[in-house]
Amino acid sequence: MLVQTDLVLVVDKPAGLPVHAGPRGGASLEDFLPWLAQGKRHLPQPAHRLDTDTAGCLVLGRTKPAMAELGGFFAEGRAKKTYWAVVVGGPAAQSGRIDLPLRKTSSKAAGWRMETHPEGQPALTRWRVKGRGEGLTWLELRPETGRTHQLRVHCAAQGWPMLGDPFYGQEAKGGLHLLARAIALPTRPPIEAEAPVPPAMQAGFAACGWREAA
Repeated sequence: MLVQTDLVLVVDKPAGLPVHAGPRGGASLEDFLPWLAQGKRHLPQPAHRLDTDTAGCLVLGRTKPAMAELGGFFAEGRAKKTYWAVVVGGPAAQSGRIDLPLRKTSSKAAGWRMETHPEGQPALTRWRVKGRGEGLTWLELRPETGRTHQLRVHCAAQGWPMLGDPFYGQEAKGGLHLLARAIALPTRPPIEAEAPVPPAMQAGFAACGWREAA
C-alpha cells in the first residue's frame, strides 16, 4: 500500500495483474478487493485504468462519493500522472510532446490494438529524457489524455518502442518497462504517491543511469 486514507487507496499494482477479471479467467485485482476493504462495507473500486502489463500507482476510491470525486479528477485532467519507461533507441532531443490521435483497430490475425489515425480520439503526451544507455533511453512521460495504450503507441510511433512491449515492440527480459511512477491528486489534503521500480525492470532502468535510492 502506497497511500491509505478513509476515502482513497493508492496501491502498487504489479505488472501482469489485470485490474478487472477477463473472460479467460485468472487472477485480477478484483480478487483482492475484499482484503483491501479492510472491514468497510463498500469494496474499493479502481478510479482509472492501468494496463495489465503496467506496474505502479493505481488509485481506488473507498466510498461512492470518493469515487465520484476521483472520477472527476481523472476526467478533467486534474489527476497528475507521471510514468517512467525504458525505450529502445530514443529521441535526439531532451524533451518534447507527441500529439497523435488514436483509435482501436482489430484483425483476425493480430487481434485488437491501438493505432495512430487522423480520425482517432485526441491524445497528447509530454516527455522528458532522464537518462541514456547503450541503445536505450529512460523517459519520463506525462499523459494529458488517458487513451488505451497511449504511451506505448505514442513512443512506438516515434520509432522508439518500449523495451519488452509485446504489442508494439518486441518482448524482452523483464517484460514491459513501463511504470506508473507517481500520482498527485487535488484532494483535501492533497494526495501524492510514488511507486518503486520493480525488481524485474531494474536492470533496464539501471542501464540508462537509474540507481536505487539508499
